[in-house]
Amino acid sequence: DLLRSVSHDIRTPLTSIIGSTSAVLDNPDLSQEDRRSLLEDVKQEAQWLIHIVENLLSITRIGAGEDARVTKTPEAAEEVIEGAVGKFRRQYPQIDVRVELPEEFFLVPMDPLLIQQVMTNLLENAAVHGVTTTRVVVSLEKRGKWARFTVCDNGRGIPEGRLHNLFDGTQSAQKGDSTRSMGIGLSVCKTVVAAHCGKIKGENIKGGGARFTVDLPLEEDEHEDQG
Repeated sequence: DLLRSVSHDIRTPLTSIIGSTSAVLDNPDLSQEDRRSLLEDVKQEAQWLIHIVENLLSITRIGAGEDARVTKTPEAAEEVIEGAVGKFRRQYPQIDVRVELPEEFFLVPMDPLLIQQVMTNLLENAAVHGVTTTRVVVSLEKRGKWARFTVCDNGRGIPEGRLHNLFDGTQSAQKGDSTRSMGIGLSVCKTVVAAHCGKIKGENIKGGGARFTVDLPLEEDEHEDQG
């Protein structure tokens, strides 16, 4: 299912890139405005391909097998969040992002590059599949022996029929979602979080929008109790 999703996500933007560049090369009489529009499309599709490759690289960092684990070191979760949010703001300047951090500073055992990829995917998901999203809130809190990362948006929410298989790599793009599939991004999130012995959940917010939560253990042996 993941390979099918990846194949779709790679083929579609490549087709668009070929179509746009061919239009520019084969139509010398195109106006400057039309050329710019086509090149903007190429840039957007290329950025999406980079996003896919980053996800694939994240998977290779973990390895294969259900028992795959990552090398974790105590990291400042705030810096990981800020890294993902900074990248998101550059790509989606029209969306207002608010970051809520606890007063208490604490370290979270993690692979920072992988968890930043998780946060990037969840933010990307809020922007693309929220469709009407204008605001995203990213928060961090300590809940007992767990660190909870939360991404909330005010978009259209998650279709009820998709809630049961959000993270299995089978989510294809909906009508109105352009060419974007949430399959690989959320599947990578689940893979990374599981390798950290953590938990991930997606749900709708009463009144509109969606919320994703990622819980990471603050102690190395916490996975034995996660159920």
